[in-house]
Amino acid sequence: MLEGKAVIGETDMVKAMQEDALHLAAKALDFFDVTEATQIAQFIKKDFDRMYGGGWQCIVGTNFGSFVTHWSGCFIHFCIGNLSILLFRGSTGQQVPHGSHEFPALKTIID
Repeated sequence: MLEGKAVIGETDMVKAMQEDALHLAAKALDFFDVTEATQIAQFIKKDFDRMYGGGWQCIVGTNFGSFVTHWSGCFIHFCIGNLSILLFRGSTGQQVPHGSHEFPALKTIID
C-alpha cells in the first residue's frame, strides 16, 4: 500500500491524524493520476475538513516552497515518490475589533 512508501518530512500531528493523512493521500492516488495535483489536494482537504472541522489547507505538487502559519498539532509535510503533500489547518492572528488598538501603549501615543 502507498502509506508504507510515504516519507514524512515534518509534522507536529498526533500519530492517528498522521495515519489519516497518509491513508487519504493513498486513497486520492487510487482515484486520481499523480499529475492531477489539484484534485488530489481537494480530495484530502475536503475529507480532513469533514473529519477534523474546517480550515484545512492542502498543497500538492512536485516543486513548491511554503511558509505558513498553522494551528499547533495540525501540520504535516510528506512525500510519496516525487509527489509532495503539505496539509495544515490554517491559523490567523487574533481579530481586533474595529476602532480598538491591539497595543495599549500605541493607543496612548495616538490619543
